[in-house]
Amino acid sequence: MAENSFLRRLNRATMGKLIVIAVVMFGFGYALIPAYKAVCEALGINTLTQKDGTVAMPTNTQVDTSRTITVEFDGNAQGPWRFRPVKSSVEVHPGELTTIVYEVVNTQGRQVSAQAIPSYAPKQAMQHFKKVECFCFKQQTLKPHEAKQMPVMFYIDPALPRDIKTITLSYTFFEVAGT
Repeated sequence: MAENSFLRRLNRATMGKLIVIAVVMFGFGYALIPAYKAVCEALGINTLTQKDGTVAMPTNTQVDTSRTITVEFDGNAQGPWRFRPVKSSVEVHPGELTTIVYEVVNTQGRQVSAQAIPSYAPKQAMQHFKKVECFCFKQQTLKPHEAKQMPVMFYIDPALPRDIKTITLSYTFFEVAGT
């Protein structure tokens, strides 16, 4: 009987210690957030807010501001729609992230699916034209008489040969069979 009483007290003491440890661990984890922010602020790392309260946007050091490339856009439609770039050209610096928009309108009274196929001029610019996001990555489905604005987010690799001053990105929009 005395042994059972001793074991119960020992179990309660152990349970109490475990509860205290769990609470301390939770508190430590909770306290890490402001501690992390304070350390980062003190060292000036991983912070976007400056001391005066303004937000400092990180600068892209990969942008080559010493030169400008003209990127021209073209759209060709092989099917029941109108397809065109919203802007015919933009001027970019190599390494600069840029977004442009193509517009497509289904002129039919039926749903159609299509895929855009890109081409580049001059051909050697293709390996330096880097698309981050593009409607050409997947098939597009348009409802009857639907219009869509479709973005292309890209940058020109700074390794582009210096003699290339203009790149043309052309898409041909084809209807995909089976819809």
